[in-house]
Amino acid sequence: MAHDFDLLVIGAGSGGVRASRIAAGHGAKVAVAEAYRVGGTCVIRGCVPKKLLVYGAHFAEDLDDARRFGWTIEGKRFDWATLRDNVAAEVDRLNGLYQNTLDNNRVTTLLGHARIIDPHTVEVAGTRHTAGKILIASGARPFVPDVPGAEHGITSNEVFHLPELPRRMVIAGAGYIATEFAGVFHELGTDVTLINRSDTILRGWEPALADRLLQISVAKGINFKLNCRLERVEKLETGLRLHFTDGKTLETDVLLWALGRVPNIEGLGLDDVGVTLNEKGAIAVDADSRTSVPSIFAVGDVTDRVQLTPVAIREGHAFADRAFGNRATRVDYGAIPSAVFSNPPLGSVGMTEAEARNAFGQVRVFTADFRPMKNVLAGRNERALYKLIVDASTDRVVGAHMIGPDAPEILQAVAIAVKAGLTKAQFDDTMALHPTMSEELVLMR
Repeated sequence: MAHDFDLLVIGAGSGGVRASRIAAGHGAKVAVAEAYRVGGTCVIRGCVPKKLLVYGAHFAEDLDDARRFGWTIEGKRFDWATLRDNVAAEVDRLNGLYQNTLDNNRVTTLLGHARIIDPHTVEVAGTRHTAGKILIASGARPFVPDVPGAEHGITSNEVFHLPELPRRMVIAGAGYIATEFAGVFHELGTDVTLINRSDTILRGWEPALADRLLQISVAKGINFKLNCRLERVEKLETGLRLHFTDGKTLETDVLLWALGRVPNIEGLGLDDVGVTLNEKGAIAVDADSRTSVPSIFAVGDVTDRVQLTPVAIREGHAFADRAFGNRATRVDYGAIPSAVFSNPPLGSVGMTEAEARNAFGQVRVFTADFRPMKNVLAGRNERALYKLIVDASTDRVVGAHMIGPDAPEILQAVAIAVKAGLTKAQFDDTMALHPTMSEELVLMR
C-alpha cells in the first residue's frame, strides 16, 4: 500500500528534527508535525535560553570582581527587559534556522497537534496523513503538582517571559532546573528561596558536589527551606502566600515549579493504537526505539531513557540510519556527560563513588579541593572540588565529577577519557597545562 510519507515524525524538537533530516538524506519522504514551534524544548524554552540567562546573570559577579583587577565600573545597572527580549530574539533566530534545516532537506512541516489514528495514519489539525513509519518525538513538559492553587505558579515554559524581574521568587524543587534558575535570579537581584521535600539537592549527583553547591549557595545568600511539604498556594493582591503542612507560610511574588518533567503523551491516541507505556508513564521502547506497535517508534524525552538533548539527537540519528540507511546503529548510553549550569556550575561523567563501590567493590578516590586563582585575587572564598573515581582492580577511571568555574567546559574533554577507558596512570602521565584549573585532573595523587 502506498503512503503519503515514508516517515511521519511527531515533534520538531532536537530528536525529531535530526531524525527527519537524516531520514530525508537517505532518500525517505518525510513529514514532521509540530504543535508549537520548530526547535523543541531545548531551543525554544529550555537549555539554550536558560544558558543565555546564565551568561547574563554572571556579569553581576564579574563586574564586582573587576574592581580587584583594576577596573572601575560606574553606574552599574541591570535591565531585565533588555536581557529577556534579546534572549527571545535569539530564540526566534534559532527557530528560523531549524525551520530552514527542514525545508532545505525537503521535509514537509505540518503545523498543529498530531493524533495517531492507526499504525500508519496521523491526523494533524484535522487532516489525515499516512506513513510507512511513525516516530514519536514529542518530548516532555514541566511537572506541576496537584495542590490547591498550583495554577498560580509558573514553570520553565513561562519564566523566560516574565514582564518584570520579581523582587521575591520561590522555586519548588532541588534538581538541575531549580538550582540553575536559583543561581540566575539571585545574581540578577531577586530574593530567592528554594523549597524541597527532602534535605538534599541534586539527587543522583555525586553527594560531595551537591553539598559543596549547597554551601556556596547559602553563602551567596540563596535561601533554602528543606524537609518541607507545600500544602496550598494562596493568591494575594500583593503576590502569593505559600502554606506548608507544618503550619508555616511564606510570601513571594513568583512561584516557579521546577519538580522535574513528564513525557508529552496526552492527546496522541496511544491507547487507541495499543502503544504500551512503562511504569513512569513514558513510551516503552526496545533498543531500536521500537514501541509495542511495529510501525511506531519513539525517541527522546517522551521515552524517559535519558532526558538530555544530545541523547535525543543521537537516538533520532540512530533510528533514521537503521530505518532508512540500512545501518545497524544503536545508542551507547554509557558514560554520558552531564552538567548543571548553577553558580558555580557542575560537570559529571560516569559513576559516582557509591555506584562504583557497588559495581567493583574496591575503588580508589582522588580529590582536588582548591581555590581557583581568579577567586583568590577577586577575594572570593569559593573553592572548586574535583573528584576522580578509579576501579582499583584495573586502574580505569570510571567517574569524574567537578564543581567550579567552567566545570562543564572542562568535563567534556574528561568525558572522552572516561568513555575511552583510560587509566589513572595515563592521567598521571599527561603533562599539566599550567596555570589552569584543569591541570588538577592530572595532578591528583
